[in-house]
Amino acid sequence: MTDSSNATQVIARFAAEFPAERIPGQVRHEAKRALVNFLATGVSGSRDETFLMLLRSLPAWPAQGQATIVGRPERADALTAAFLNAAGGNVTDFDDTHLPTVIHPTAPVAPPIFALADLQRVSGADFIHAFVVGVEVACRIGNAVSPSHYRRGWHITSTCGVFGAAAAAGRLLGLDAIKMQHAFACAATQASGLVESLGQPTKSIGVGNAARNGLWSAQLAARGFEGPKHPIEGRFGFFNALRETPDWPALLDGLGDTWELSKNAYKPYPGGVVVHPVIDCVLDLREKGAYATQDIARIVVHGHPLLSERADRPNVTTGREAQVCLQHSVAAAQIFGMASVDQYTDACVNDPAVLELRRKVEVVQDESIPTKAAKLELWTKDGKHHTISVDDARGSAGRPLTDRELEQKFERLAGPYVRAPRQTIDAVWALDQAKDISAIVTMTVPGR
Repeated sequence: MTDSSNATQVIARFAAEFPAERIPGQVRHEAKRALVNFLATGVSGSRDETFLMLLRSLPAWPAQGQATIVGRPERADALTAAFLNAAGGNVTDFDDTHLPTVIHPTAPVAPPIFALADLQRVSGADFIHAFVVGVEVACRIGNAVSPSHYRRGWHITSTCGVFGAAAAAGRLLGLDAIKMQHAFACAATQASGLVESLGQPTKSIGVGNAARNGLWSAQLAARGFEGPKHPIEGRFGFFNALRETPDWPALLDGLGDTWELSKNAYKPYPGGVVVHPVIDCVLDLREKGAYATQDIARIVVHGHPLLSERADRPNVTTGREAQVCLQHSVAAAQIFGMASVDQYTDACVNDPAVLELRRKVEVVQDESIPTKAAKLELWTKDGKHHTISVDDARGSAGRPLTDRELEQKFERLAGPYVRAPRQTIDAVWALDQAKDISAIVTMTVPGR
């Protein structure tokens, strides 16, 4: 039986002491895949209006700042850079997803250690070690409270991501197990983020704070700042305060033997992952060329109840809201033959043709359909009926994006802004050989 009485201490010891040589090569490679994806979405996100509003509200200095902001010429202090890079990597909802929990792990975990790499020399091997450990901590805490945590309204990327950020930063700062425990205590009292904010700019605050507060938690602990011994499992700790009944085996069993990063997925489309199999259905059926868009009379989407819970939003008016809108995703994919950043703008949401078609989209709940799958039925005005099903959405574990597809995603999203896209990608693939990784984020800065 799993002993949960000292869960924080067990996780802290893992984060502080787990040896790098025990991390499998496949997991280290998955870390690089996550970082290629993160830099792609970070560069693209650094041009998003929500990101720009955050940037203007926070102190940034062209020369004096300590740390690099992905895709931007401005620099900032390390905490601010961690906040902005997390927000930028996640703002377009195009980042990676840990499928069991729907945590987007890289956005909160990578930025704090990229910021630290601007303050101290960090080798690629040490960076990967810290990143893998941080993702493991965030996702295992997420496993312990899923699916109830998200359904209660907590944005799990933010609330659990802060622990992963603290673990990764604490690892690079050389925290021992006791200080790592204090870092988790600092993180626990700052864990926040609401599902209500999905589709709104405020979502980015929670994700940014998870990275910033995780870094700050580790820095506080490194300076001797102390907290309770049981901030996660204690009577008034993280789990109990949020009224969770944790799955203790999901938190602790196999720690260091199995790896949550291996369950990571990468989005071929921006927006909520629950909509992705539906977009696949639309694009696959459209490719058959059996009908014209103007001839469509009705579309019915069948999916897991979570699909309608999260994405049945027929009256959205902004691109940000549309990222979690089933009706808009169907209409835009059908009309434009793709679903990328341009299909989730205010202009596209209010396109008359898109508005007309999305009014023809209905959704039906079907508990027999998993979240990674969907079925779509389409009727044309002459009464013809078309149907298509997708069992595994593109990017899911059953149909993962290849390394080359991730490179193409980087080239598409970041290529127009990065001076040397191929060199940047190659630098990530060779990350474990680098003696100093600070130049990698700098490679995304325009004009460098």
